[in-house]
Amino acid sequence: MDKLHIRPYQSQDEGQVIDLWHRCGLVVPWNDPKKDIDRQLQVNPELFLVGLVNDTIVASVMGGYEGHRGWVHYLAVLPEYQRRGFARDIMEVIENMLKKQGCPKINLQVRTSNMQAVGFYQSIGYKLDDVVSMGKRLEDDEI
Repeated sequence: MDKLHIRPYQSQDEGQVIDLWHRCGLVVPWNDPKKDIDRQLQVNPELFLVGLVNDTIVASVMGGYEGHRGWVHYLAVLPEYQRRGFARDIMEVIENMLKKQGCPKINLQVRTSNMQAVGFYQSIGYKLDDVVSMGKRLEDDEI
């Protein structure tokens, strides 16, 4: 069985990571993946991880921590590599990194159309919070 090698994101990973996100259905018109990568690299670059099998990026996750709550974004595993424990493996690494920074709780958002992801997160200990998620776009060029 293939083993997942997890390491920090490197600039040469950009194309493979964006392709991964597209193949996993994570890219939507109102989120520019290149901008999201650039923003991550400005704030918490050490919390942007990729998972490789041989030399192919098959998984990714972005983490964030601002001193109150941790966040997880862009957890993805190529469809042909799913159900091998890779999502669980890369989540465990990002959770441990956030915990070492003093993070008391991790939040994440899942689109309501992605109940498979909700099931996965519940299987690794995440619970539904009784909250309303709200947002406001601050960039004119985004939908």
